[in-house]
Amino acid sequence: MDNTQRSQPGALALVGSGEYTPAMNETDRFLLDTLADPRAARVALLPTASALEQGAPERWNRMGAEHFAALDAQVVPLLLLTRDDATDPRIVAALRTADLFYFSGGDPQHLVETLRGTPAWDTIRERHAGGAVIAGCSAGAMMLGGYTLGIRALMNGQPPQWPAALGLLPHIAVMPHFDRAAQFIGEERFRALIAAAPAGVTLVGVDEDTALLHLPAAGWHVLGRQTVSVFDGTGGRAIYHAGDRMLLGNGRL
Repeated sequence: MDNTQRSQPGALALVGSGEYTPAMNETDRFLLDTLADPRAARVALLPTASALEQGAPERWNRMGAEHFAALDAQVVPLLLLTRDDATDPRIVAALRTADLFYFSGGDPQHLVETLRGTPAWDTIRERHAGGAVIAGCSAGAMMLGGYTLGIRALMNGQPPQWPAALGLLPHIAVMPHFDRAAQFIGEERFRALIAAAPAGVTLVGVDEDTALLHLPAAGWHVLGRQTVSVFDGTGGRAIYHAGDRMLLGNGRL
């Protein structure tokens, strides 16, 4: 299938947690169905964010292969783990044939540093512009925004840190596992986090087993068992449930 002839970008999915589990069946079936020929769709599995955890990339790819095969998709598990991998002609060639790119969880900064300015990321961006889908779970969702959040530093009592991400969604910063993370951060540190957010960036908290989806013709909407929280610059919070629609990032991607 050649999506490069389509006139608009593909769908995007920001997933709070639950990649490759039954909790994401509805979301991933929906994403596949946005493609011109879902049964011919090729899904590239990208465990890059977990590269520093021994055995984790292989485990994620096994889970992903089983999950998407059950959804009748063709699966392309790729071990894109380093910057050398992101310039490997064989991996880049495989990415050119994919219709859905799925980034599983791990370390968002490793993911950003591995992909930034590489042929692999350029190819993924090009394919998405032509109609391919990009889905990111946890770290995979964080890296798509303008900035990532230094969660570990925050949990260790350090001031909030907002390292630059890959900027596919430059006006958004994603906080995954939001329902669970918010319990540990505490109200005082969360207020500091909101106050330290980069100017012009909307903070979006995506709960576990929940996805925030973007379709070019329909905008943003929520799927999953929990909620998505959107914060304004003063700390005000709007909560969205499955089926709800919204504007994000000043209405722009």
